[in-house]
Amino acid sequence: MLKFAALLSLTFLIPAFVDAQASLYAQCGGTGFSGPTTCVSGATCVFSNPYYSQCLPGTASASTVAPTTTAKPTTTVSTGPTTTPVGTTTVTSSAPGSTGTPVAGNPFTGFTIYTSPYYAAEIQAAVGNITDATTAAKAAKVANIPTFTWFDQISKTPLLGTYLADAAAKQAASGQKYLVQIVVYDLPDRDCAAAASNGEFTIANNGLANYKTYIDQLVAQVALYPTVRVVAVIEPDSLANLVTNLNVAKCANAQTTYLAAVTYAIQQLNTVGVYMYLDAGHAGWLGWPANIQPAAQLFSSLFKSAGSPSFVRGLATNVANYNALVAATPDPITQGNPNYDEQLYINALAPLLTSSGFPAHFIVDQGRSGVQNIRQQWGDWCNVLGSGFGTQPTTNTGSSLIDSIVWVKPGGECDGTTNTSSPRYDYHCGLADATPNAPEAGTWFQNFFVTLVTKANPAL
Repeated sequence: MLKFAALLSLTFLIPAFVDAQASLYAQCGGTGFSGPTTCVSGATCVFSNPYYSQCLPGTASASTVAPTTTAKPTTTVSTGPTTTPVGTTTVTSSAPGSTGTPVAGNPFTGFTIYTSPYYAAEIQAAVGNITDATTAAKAAKVANIPTFTWFDQISKTPLLGTYLADAAAKQAASGQKYLVQIVVYDLPDRDCAAAASNGEFTIANNGLANYKTYIDQLVAQVALYPTVRVVAVIEPDSLANLVTNLNVAKCANAQTTYLAAVTYAIQQLNTVGVYMYLDAGHAGWLGWPANIQPAAQLFSSLFKSAGSPSFVRGLATNVANYNALVAATPDPITQGNPNYDEQLYINALAPLLTSSGFPAHFIVDQGRSGVQNIRQQWGDWCNVLGSGFGTQPTTNTGSSLIDSIVWVKPGGECDGTTNTSSPRYDYHCGLADATPNAPEAGTWFQNFFVTLVTKANPAL
């Protein structure tokens, strides 16, 4: 995960709606679309699929929507000279209609949160390798704590349908309402300010079109199971990088694509009623006083430009990070920032969002925040040595602004390798406060998991 950098002024903000013309990055056509079909000056209405055209930067002053068709979209992505299928299965569906109006209150209330069978299997395997009976018993409990499932490759999208089908079956059998938690995380040129990135799409190689197909496949899966509620965290690190890291060439080059891609994602997921929280970094990144106003401006501008999708519920903070929700005392590494924990950050950000028309509701990742004062720098994020599982998911958050404490990052899945010869090596993973002998990012890290268990606070 990326951490904070020096603030740079935003060089690009999305213009507000213009009467009778769609604004930059807004929808401008598609089957069943009844909004404006021409774009503001400087944008062109670009056909994406039969159900969606979008205003993208271009030379036309008022372009007309591309012809639409009632044919079902395919799920192939151009990867070069030829067009090849992506994913483990091909999904086709007609355009999903809107699922109606979102609930007025907390979308987590009254729902049983689905636990990932994949993560449960990882836990089961890990428990089998723990010799101490007390530690093993504590570790086994983690399988029943709900975490988010990360869809970081297009090949994983069919798995969402598998989980939704399982949740639907459990719902029918029990009479309880089920909620599935996902992370949308596959932007082209992802992690633009990182020392290493494992993203599969690049902007130079049809990345935006590939990303839209990825979103379309997620949408198609959700549409098949309308009785199961889905909550999504949208693209960790992406928008925060546009607030602080435009001095990094890769981020500056990705800015337009990130905005277009995130806009497409929230508009399309909105059509199938996915409750969404855009990623908002954390207190040590966007919580600095110089960053917080530009951050609020960017979130609200994108939200309004996308048509204020009704299922965008708010923001997610501290994703895959280690900050306390409420710190008893400021960690020395936070010196100079009055917003030294997540609640202080949220309390400072919320009124700025509200005044600009963005829904100021939050979820906060506390999956690895059980132990504080263990980092040498606030920007250290890789398998932090001595970390413990934190407060378990709950809607009893102590704040009307926070819908739920969540575990977004599945504890035990590695942040990054310590192998300096690996193409994916990031120097943060070799720092003194990073756990040694770490495997590749995303793979299981047994020693780190055991530490999370033994140092959990509250105890498991």
